[in-house]
Amino acid sequence: MNAPKTPLTLMIAAPRGFCAGVDRAIRIVELAIEKYGAPVYVRHEIVHNRYVVDTLKAKGAVFVEALNDVPDGVPVVFSAHGVPKAVPHKAEERGLDYLDATCPLVSKVHRQAERLVEKGAHILFIGHRGHPEVVGTFGQVPEGAMTLVETSEDARSLELADTSNLAFLTQTTLSVDDTREIIEELRARFPGIAAPRSEDICYATSNRQDAVKAIASSCDAVFVIGAPNSSNSLRLVEVAERYGTDARLIQRAEEIDFDWLEGVATLGITAGASAPEVLVREVVEKLGERFAIEEREVETTQERMLFKLPRGLEAA
Repeated sequence: MNAPKTPLTLMIAAPRGFCAGVDRAIRIVELAIEKYGAPVYVRHEIVHNRYVVDTLKAKGAVFVEALNDVPDGVPVVFSAHGVPKAVPHKAEERGLDYLDATCPLVSKVHRQAERLVEKGAHILFIGHRGHPEVVGTFGQVPEGAMTLVETSEDARSLELADTSNLAFLTQTTLSVDDTREIIEELRARFPGIAAPRSEDICYATSNRQDAVKAIASSCDAVFVIGAPNSSNSLRLVEVAERYGTDARLIQRAEEIDFDWLEGVATLGITAGASAPEVLVREVVEKLGERFAIEEREVETTQERMLFKLPRGLEAA
C-alpha cells in the first residue's frame, strides 16, 4: 500500500501573474504575426519570462537584442520595458514598420522625464542599473539630465553641483518599501525636490507585493514563480523575506527542490507580473504528486485595468 501523502496547505496570493501591460505586449506580438505573417522581430524579450518568449517563438517571433539584428523589410516590436528614443528614430531611418509595446505606465514615466527636463530640472531616477526600463527612460532625455539612485546609501552620498531644481522619478517595478526609504532620504537632503504627480511604481507591482505581505507571515516558505531577470519577481522574494519567511524564485515546476520543503506545512505561492497562470497551475500539480494539497486563495484586491492596443492592430 502507498503511504499517505503529507498534508500541505497552499496559500496562493491574488493578484498574481500577468498584469495589463504584459497582456497588452504579448497580444501586440501575436496580432503583429497575424497581420504581417512570420517572422516578426522583437527587440529584447517582450517580457521577462522564458515560457512566454518560447511560446511566441513557436508562433513566429524572433527575439534580438539590437535593432541592427533586424533585417530590412520586416516588422519589429519594441518590448514592454521601453526603449531609448534613438531606437524608433533609427527604425524610421531604415524604413522599418515598428510597433511599440512599451507598457503605458512606463511611457507615462518617459513623458514625465521629458517635461521635467524641459523645465530645467535635474532628475534623480530611482532604479536598478542596467535594467531595460532604466536604460529606456534615460534614453528619453539628454545625457547628464538624470542621475541614477539605486539605494538609500546612494541618496545619502549624492554630490550634486546644483540642487536648486531637482525632481525624482522611479522605475515602475521596485520594492514599495525600499523605494519609500530612498524617497525619504532624498527629501531629507533636498527638501525642495519635486515628486511625480502620482506614484511611479505601477499598480500591479504594488498589488502583488501587498498580496505577498498578506500571506507571508502565515507561511513557512514562499515560492515566487518568475524569471531571474524579472525585477518585479525578485522584489516579491525580498518582500517575503522581509516578513521573516524563507522564499525562493522558481521559473517552472521542474525547479522545485523538495528537500527545501522539508518541514513546510504551509507554502505561499505567487507569480511575478510576467508569469502566466499556466505556470502556477503547473507548480500546484507538481506539488500534488508529493503532498495532499489544500489550496487557499488569499485575495487582497481585484484588478480591472485594461490598456488599448496600438492603432492599426485592433482590427487585426
